Amino acid sequence: MNTTSKATLSLTVAALSVASALSFSSSVQASDSALSEKLGIADHAVIAHRGDSYNAPESTLPAYQLACEVGADYLELDLQRTKDGKLIAVHDDNLKRNTNIETVYPERADDPVNTFTWAELEKLDAGSWFNESYPERARESFRGLKLVTLDQVREIAEGCAHQPGLYIETKVPEFFPGIEKDLKDDLTKHGWLDDDAKGKVILQTFNKSSLETLQSVMPTVPKILLLWAGDGYIPTKDSAPKADDESYAQYYARQEVASKEGYAEWLDYAKQHGAIGVGPSTIQTQHDDAWSSQFSYMELAAPWMVEMSHEKDLLMHVYTVDQAVDFERYRDRGVDGFFTNRPNLAVKTLSGGEGKDIQATLTKLGY
Repeated sequence: MNTTSKATLSLTVAALSVASALSFSSSVQASDSALSEKLGIADHAVIAHRGDSYNAPESTLPAYQLACEVGADYLELDLQRTKDGKLIAVHDDNLKRNTNIETVYPERADDPVNTFTWAELEKLDAGSWFNESYPERARESFRGLKLVTLDQVREIAEGCAHQPGLYIETKVPEFFPGIEKDLKDDLTKHGWLDDDAKGKVILQTFNKSSLETLQSVMPTVPKILLLWAGDGYIPTKDSAPKADDESYAQYYARQEVASKEGYAEWLDYAKQHGAIGVGPSTIQTQHDDAWSSQFSYMELAAPWMVEMSHEKDLLMHVYTVDQAVDFERYRDRGVDGFFTNRPNLAVKTLSGGEGKDIQATLTKLGY
């Protein structure tokens, strides 16, 4: 082969390599926008995890109001029910982490939410803990904040200029028999399940039984099966136990799914029981500080996992993404939405906009 032929061949191979790489990149980066559009769900949806819970105490009025102001597509909440039937937004099984329950009800501090009436819970301070945990983001007005009801979160969404949707998780549903029907009744009463509200409510759960119940009582409302790995969930490869000097985030980061078949079984279950997508965990690039270490988990949104989900016509909304580099990384993998504690950063990164001045916005809101 002469020099000219070798040069021509080299250029041809290089061109094919570039074309192949571009084709692969394009396929990886494509979110399932057609499915999102069909369902009336925002593509690359910004889902405000317990509100803007980075800049205000989680699941409180300012957290949800701030999420509204910065342009979140959905206000996310964990649904629980009081002893007297009030539907409220609370994440943990008990209230020790983010209220002063140990001072107000010391003998009942470990008791679950469903053992308290709403009147009892209204006496708790759900804001001061945030100032103590994150003094760099503290505001005096956060002291004395109250827990909020589903109706209060709904009213914030209704009053928001861009009308975000509600993204509701049935939390520890085994504690609350019939909560799926209670949720349907509440949403129906306020028009959130009307035909013209398509895509305004998304339901989510880790619990297979609750997914089946949600599908039974609200068959036309979009549902997401949240994914986790380990005992009782997606099988993982054997690994060394968590070391004493290892954070949970570090431990989770080295967990690996045992097989593609095991992962596929959970996607198939979701599809067969009415889910329109799945919500897998992610690894945050920086996961060693006091904040990020709480929200970095196993890698359940690797490129092949995103591809498999889309091949099965399932959306993928990942949790919990709080860093610009990770919004970009998972967007480029093709994920369709992001649970985030930092909706302002998410909107800024994904849209290329400037974002909001958080301190000025909180002041405008009265905090």
